Amino acid sequence: MTKLEYDQKVEKLILWAHAYYVQDNPIATDEEYDKLNREVLAYEQNNPQDAHPNSPTKRVGGFVLEGFQKANHLSRMWSQEDIFNTQELIDWINRAKKVNENLEYYCEPKFDGASMNLIYEHGVLKQAITRGDGSVGEDVTNNVKTMHSVPLQIKEQSLIEIRGEVVIRKSDFEKINAQRLKNGEQLFANPRNAASGSLRQLDPSITAQRKLFFNVWGIGQNSLEFKTNSQSMEYIYSLGFVKPPLQRVCHNVQEIEELYHQIIDSRDVIPMMLDGMVIKINDLETQDELGFTVKYPKWSCAYKFPAVEKSTRVKDIILQVGRTGVITPVAVVEPTHIDGSTVERATLHNFDEIARLDLRLNDEVIIIKSGDIIPKITKVFTDRRDGTQIEVQRPTSCPKCQSELLDEGTLIKCQNLDCEARVVNSIIYFASKNCMNIDGLGNKIVELLVNEKIIFDILDLYSLSYEKLKNLEGFKEKKINNLLNAIDNTKGSELHRIINALGIEHIGEVASKQICLEFGLDVVNVNYEQLVALDGIGEQMANSFCEFMRVNHELVNKLIEIIHPKVEEKVEVSENAFKGKTVVLTGTMSVSRGVIKKNLEVLGAKVSSSVSKKTDYVIYGEEAGSKYDKAVELGVQTLTEDEMNALLD
Repeated sequence: MTKLEYDQKVEKLILWAHAYYVQDNPIATDEEYDKLNREVLAYEQNNPQDAHPNSPTKRVGGFVLEGFQKANHLSRMWSQEDIFNTQELIDWINRAKKVNENLEYYCEPKFDGASMNLIYEHGVLKQAITRGDGSVGEDVTNNVKTMHSVPLQIKEQSLIEIRGEVVIRKSDFEKINAQRLKNGEQLFANPRNAASGSLRQLDPSITAQRKLFFNVWGIGQNSLEFKTNSQSMEYIYSLGFVKPPLQRVCHNVQEIEELYHQIIDSRDVIPMMLDGMVIKINDLETQDELGFTVKYPKWSCAYKFPAVEKSTRVKDIILQVGRTGVITPVAVVEPTHIDGSTVERATLHNFDEIARLDLRLNDEVIIIKSGDIIPKITKVFTDRRDGTQIEVQRPTSCPKCQSELLDEGTLIKCQNLDCEARVVNSIIYFASKNCMNIDGLGNKIVELLVNEKIIFDILDLYSLSYEKLKNLEGFKEKKINNLLNAIDNTKGSELHRIINALGIEHIGEVASKQICLEFGLDVVNVNYEQLVALDGIGEQMANSFCEFMRVNHELVNKLIEIIHPKVEEKVEVSENAFKGKTVVLTGTMSVSRGVIKKNLEVLGAKVSSSVSKKTDYVIYGEEAGSKYDKAVELGVQTLTEDEMNALLD
């Protein structure tokens, strides 16, 4: 077989694979496909240097992984603001019109699956990362390479993030569950869970069997020059990604509503599960001007489908203890089939919600699904009570460790860091990248160490030794030493990182830093009045912090004694050229942009990742690119690194 013949056969195999796996419409028999696949594979084995980067032979799955590595998105993956009716749609549009009166709206179905970010560089799929927390996800590249709806090679050569939803067809979902039933395995609750579970298989060959499907819905970091979302997406589809059905650019509320109801009417014939319609402002410059809230872009929203409701009976109320010790009541209901899945539990959020509903055990209730992962109870049929109903009492002690609970009204919490229900998650959180960043201390290792009773709480991490770890399965000398070194490297960390890593309810990284700058090592003894006097620290935050320190006072003191943290001094920012200014950095400079960013933030600047009319300065180095071009187009002041330093001087 010549190289030309091989390339022709690969193109035919790609066409056949696309028709079979993506379009679900085979244009060749299994025998023909297998025969051609063997011919292509044989050529590739004898001529590996000529192997086509997009060959379907590469999609059968590789080696089995021990676990998934964390990976950073190049730009943040945001959540969506939900709207549920026409008035909320009108309100959302009116907010956007404050920036631009003449708007177009890019609308498409919202598929119910697992969000995925694909990174391509030089035209080759470099990395596939799950959404995670929006900044950091899990690297599932090996699994995604088994999906025929994801091109392994595209014609776009620049660095680009392509985002979408990994879903599974309803028909394939039924086949998977039928096989799991036959094998005596637990059934997936719905296609979304099946897609997510299949994506996170440590053995890629299992993922390859599940016929996962990738629906593109957007792009992250890129250097494309299009002016509208619709133009950008048409280009993305031209790279080999499948265009979703019922996609349209609308011009007013009436057109949006017509498409919305058309999608609702088509739910049964579309092979994948939908839970709404996504609406985006089509003009990309307007998107930049609108910007983002803390949680979601102001230029995009999810118009959710109407709720599906059924009646059922409450059998029990169970208590779940979360990572931060929050007690969440969950209703156990009689199994009820709703919108393609069997529901046996419903969220109640908190005990105030139980009181508001006047919910009792054995009550008959209305349960709804409205695109939510967990259904919820909306109404109690009090007129159907027959005398068997039992009032639900607020708990006073933790169902796991029996320690006294802190009752804040809306929230009831177990504050005990040693509570068995939260100890594993508290250690995982403490060790995570955004907290103490203990490399090598992943979820499974923490679970193993706790289950083997080698550690019982966070403090025990610092008493780990080679002797305690050497007999554990999979722990070789290098692995043990790397873990012990990673733990030892946390010593001398900033105090605010330790406080943030404790997972105190309502207290995040920003609040931890503010409190530590103000009180230093005395954070363990700070009182309520001192905290609420700080700008931005509310009553609930202050109460939570104080109660946490009361319950865990000894543990935190010991932790500080062991780590001996660095205590940053509070520095008042004097007036300077960058105080209160919004700055964007681009291009290569004499020092890393991370260092410059930190220096500017110390001066009171806000360093942003995108250029808009609200940007005060764009500071650029060599190979500045599109951000510099946009600054010039918008009339934003640009500075070289030398000019920045001159302003600082």
